[in-house]
Amino acid sequence: MKLLLVEDDKKIATAVKRGLEAQGFTVEVAWDGSDGFWLASEGSYDLLILDILLPGRNGYQICGDLRSAGNWTPILMLTAKDGDLDEADALDTGADDYLTKPFSFPVLVARVRALLRRAGGRNPVPVEAGDLRIDPGQRRAWRGEVEIDLTSRQFDVLEFLMRRAGQVLSKREILDGVWEYDFEGDPNIVEVYIRRLRTRIDEPFGRKSIETVRGSGYRLVADGATVEVL
Repeated sequence: MKLLLVEDDKKIATAVKRGLEAQGFTVEVAWDGSDGFWLASEGSYDLLILDILLPGRNGYQICGDLRSAGNWTPILMLTAKDGDLDEADALDTGADDYLTKPFSFPVLVARVRALLRRAGGRNPVPVEAGDLRIDPGQRRAWRGEVEIDLTSRQFDVLEFLMRRAGQVLSKREILDGVWEYDFEGDPNIVEVYIRRLRTRIDEPFGRKSIETVRGSGYRLVADGATVEVL
């Protein structure tokens, strides 16, 4: 597996590169955001690890520009900041996961492996819920005949909801079902994924297939109510 690490702190980058290579990964390093974006755009990687505070182009910009260009390589964002808004910003720009510095190296490896497993080891059986369908093998999603671009983590959340269509799922159940490690952050981060999914699979089509069940969680309804698109 080939990874790209974009990190301007050479001490951290060197330690992370050495540790990941000891785990069997091939790791390339970019020391600033401009080089990182160029490598991510031109190269072929299984996963990107991006610091947020970078010279040249920050991690938010790299992530957002890659997603806008149709690059859906899984992205793990690193940040020295610690706050819900920073985490939400990372996810809103298209990152699949985040990790706050200082972090435990075993946790970093666990999150890298979890993202790679979800990107490559899927149940290939297609899933349908009304006119919404996904192909887990190809990691593609459609509403009717229109294909929908999703990040790796957005796809994971959608698949989890679709396979349990009609069930009310709590935030903790979604975290436990989608994340393959012990999630120690704020469970409210699920709201960010739900909001982003709605902007992808519902709002452009005038639908409301992801329902909020107050005090309980979320439910995906196969034939969500049709609403007027203004």
